[in-house]
Amino acid sequence: MTFIQKLNAAWAASDSMLCVGLDPDIARFPAELQGKPDAIFNFCKAMIDATADAVCAFKPQIAYFSALRAEDQLEALCRYIRETYPAMPIVLDAKRGDIGATAEQYAREAFERYQADAVTLSPYMGFDSCEPYLEWKDRGAIVLCRTSNAGGSDLQFLNVDGVPLYLHLARLVAEKWNRNGQCGLVIGATFPEELAKVRAIVGDMPLLVPGIGAQGGDVIATVKAGRAAGGYGLMINSSRAVLYAAKQGDLAQFADAARRVALETRNAINAAAQV
Repeated sequence: MTFIQKLNAAWAASDSMLCVGLDPDIARFPAELQGKPDAIFNFCKAMIDATADAVCAFKPQIAYFSALRAEDQLEALCRYIRETYPAMPIVLDAKRGDIGATAEQYAREAFERYQADAVTLSPYMGFDSCEPYLEWKDRGAIVLCRTSNAGGSDLQFLNVDGVPLYLHLARLVAEKWNRNGQCGLVIGATFPEELAKVRAIVGDMPLLVPGIGAQGGDVIATVKAGRAAGGYGLMINSSRAVLYAAKQGDLAQFADAARRVALETRNAINAAAQV
């Protein structure tokens, strides 16, 4: 099953466009996990089990693991998702961007070591920096386009043949790079007008949309601007607002709070689709 097939099935099965990001911050973990060698795995596993039926994908952010030398826990976590929730897409948020043999190794890391269904990529170095990922014909390549951070405008709004660079990139990915039909784009929820412009260019291509929750993106505006004609089309990511919905308590209380917020967010997204 390809990434797109798996994502389409997940959207339908969960009736959800919510993607939960796995950004483990040990300083915010419940006290019972502090100092434990497998704390990251156990915390993220609890969040996955609490929210799996309310989401369309999980998005582990590799930096939160590698900074703590916890790549083995990320590997185990991806294995746990594949074995326990085999229909759930895993989007590795790595934002890789390099060329040639180096990019080939990053692709192997994402798709062999972690067995991710898709990986986020930076397109700044051009097509040959993304091409090695496209050799994996069943895996997704999700390209940064209009990012949720304010500084993204420094480059993404540069004029290219009369259009902003981010729109030029959206058309490039949709019309030339998407040769396997497995590409997607990252568009921030903090910029719904730009999100709508990208959707008009790329058709039903899936869009990974960070920026709701802690970053303050508006759910109704996001869904109205970005939903595909087929009814879904979005992976609307929330990380910290779900993972750390509980400020204190034990792991079970953290999991309960995460489930509550995930369901509330899923329901808010679905309600927005009816507006």
